[in-house]
Amino acid sequence: MKKWLSALAGAACSAAALAQQVMPPVTVTATREKAPVAETPAAVGVIGAETLQQDRPSHPSQIMSQIPGVAVAVTNGEGHTTSIRQPFTTGPVYLFLEDGVPIRSTGFFNHNALYEINIPQAGGMEVIRGPGSALYGSDAIGGIINVLTPVPPQKPEGRLFGELGGHGWWRLLGSAGGSGGDNAWRGDLNLTHTDGWRENTAYDRQSGLLRWDRALGAASVLKSVMTFSRVEQETGANSPLGESDFRNNPTRNLLPIAFRKVSAFRLSSAYESESGPSLLSLTPYVRDNSMDLLASFNLNNDPTVSSTENRSFGLLAKWRRDFAPLRARLIFGADLDVSPGGREEDAIRTTTAGAPPSRQHLAFSNAGRIYDYDVTFRAVSPYVHGEISPLERLRLTAGLRYDHLSYDFENRIGAPVTVAAAGGTFPTGARVYGQAPNTEVSFEHWSPKLGATYALGAATHVFMSRTHGFRAPSEGDLFRPSFGASAPAAQAAALGALVLKPIKADQLEGGLRGTAGAVSYDLVIYDLKKRDDIVTQRDTATNFTQRVNAGRTRHRGVELGLGAPFAQRWRVDGALSVSSQKYQSFVTNQGDFSGKHIEAAPRVLANTRLTWLPRDRARLQLEWVRIGEYWLDASNTAKYGGHDLLNLRGNWPLSQRLALSASITNLADKRYADSAQISSSFPVFSPGLPRTLYAGLEAQLW
Repeated sequence: MKKWLSALAGAACSAAALAQQVMPPVTVTATREKAPVAETPAAVGVIGAETLQQDRPSHPSQIMSQIPGVAVAVTNGEGHTTSIRQPFTTGPVYLFLEDGVPIRSTGFFNHNALYEINIPQAGGMEVIRGPGSALYGSDAIGGIINVLTPVPPQKPEGRLFGELGGHGWWRLLGSAGGSGGDNAWRGDLNLTHTDGWRENTAYDRQSGLLRWDRALGAASVLKSVMTFSRVEQETGANSPLGESDFRNNPTRNLLPIAFRKVSAFRLSSAYESESGPSLLSLTPYVRDNSMDLLASFNLNNDPTVSSTENRSFGLLAKWRRDFAPLRARLIFGADLDVSPGGREEDAIRTTTAGAPPSRQHLAFSNAGRIYDYDVTFRAVSPYVHGEISPLERLRLTAGLRYDHLSYDFENRIGAPVTVAAAGGTFPTGARVYGQAPNTEVSFEHWSPKLGATYALGAATHVFMSRTHGFRAPSEGDLFRPSFGASAPAAQAAALGALVLKPIKADQLEGGLRGTAGAVSYDLVIYDLKKRDDIVTQRDTATNFTQRVNAGRTRHRGVELGLGAPFAQRWRVDGALSVSSQKYQSFVTNQGDFSGKHIEAAPRVLANTRLTWLPRDRARLQLEWVRIGEYWLDASNTAKYGGHDLLNLRGNWPLSQRLALSASITNLADKRYADSAQISSSFPVFSPGLPRTLYAGLEAQLW
């Protein structure tokens, strides 16, 4: 086995050993290759491969709150909204990666992108909170989530895991791999089904991975990864309910006609060659994404059924050079992306019963094509990153990135489309959909970064950074505006969307990290200011929406991670964040919200885990998750009080080759909301999963 393959296997072992620690000693996300956290001026959190293998989360929400300042909420099936220094949002303010390669093109952002990754069989997760470094471009405002693929085993290995749970849940996970000579490989397969705990909320997923590592001589390696995911689900799982139904009839689904069918395929081949102090890295990739969607979240304001697809062809290129004086390092790179895609979307008329907030959508009929276009997204993004140590304990970093992003849009519908009123959501009044002309839209942006780390001692260091992030409008923002009540109004909305500006964010951040005896700690303070946010203005009485740039917001907070063993076989780990998220200057057609708290932004996020390790490979863990209170609307007229959840999970070896696992989510059977908001002037709540038991058995086949 060549040294490169041994190094990869060693990295996997290191990740496993660190699974129960708050702070890893190395990160691969901050500079796109292994770097010590002690010299990384960013808030980095990690979830190791061993933790993922033990917990086997069925949803990202069950694992990601272990990182300070990070929370994920369930929408539909494995769909999600994310909160990292931002409110819970479907907005495009996060960058999702797999082994450093973006899951989707900037032009075709999907806030649910994590369901396109096989997380329960991943090789680890890293989260950089706040705007990304100059090595990453658009999207990295709230944070970067990088899911690592599992490293092939050094010896032949095959495993099979079967699990049953409440509400018709079953899951089968299989993996196999091995190595020999200059080659190592691994394959994973995930088959999952649930009937759903609410009416009409079943889903199925099939995910798989093939990874092949090959050493090319003594100093080069090729890592090829192919992944796919197919998700088919009834998407009423986040159907919001009025307070009476939320308390007394939470299984009720007001949106049973909604559905989502997702297909995602990715292929990348990362070539790295090291020659003395220099390293060359080239990663070409191909992506293919498609989705058929009848969106539950649009049924009460703009009911449609759509089919979208896009393909991507890209290259991540990087050259790194180290210099002996002052441990200097220089990185030059460029990211290239060409993503052709398109959208076909039809308006629908729904058959309804009842009135808001308890109106049900029982059936639908097609009302005609409202969007039909092709659009190609292109990105050319060179960057430079430098590091130097003028003092032994001091490490300075600086970076600058330039992004040129463009869309080439071709519309197959020439004039505004009118959909006559016919009951359901719109009993009176027509809907008119404006149409953008064939056009090209482009954006140019510079993103700088400055940072410093200083070692106070062998086990303690501080850091500070100043970062800038941005987010270019996506194809849906630019070319799919909301409808209007008349052709002139609709056309004005369509043309107005074409002049949307990128979101911009600036952050000042500082932190103290290290260990004191057996205690590890990670304390971070940040101040993030965002301007020109692309927001959906929603009239809470009519639910009419429109995408606009709107004002300035400020997001400040403190994040703390702690971990320590005690007694002989016990350990406690905690993650806590306290934040203030406010509109600074924010005026819309609904009013002036300046000085108000941002809705769906919990003040407190917390996760505490008490772990008992009675013997080798055995574990019992009690977890307490806290989501603090938050406002339901920008006017700050009503609040959701937050919730506390207890989860219990355990692992027990039955023999050298057999192991039992079990978990109980929501141990106290608490009634809580995955999300809450104001809709049609009423507070509504999407109920979360009640107490549910899962049990599984893993067999090592060879």
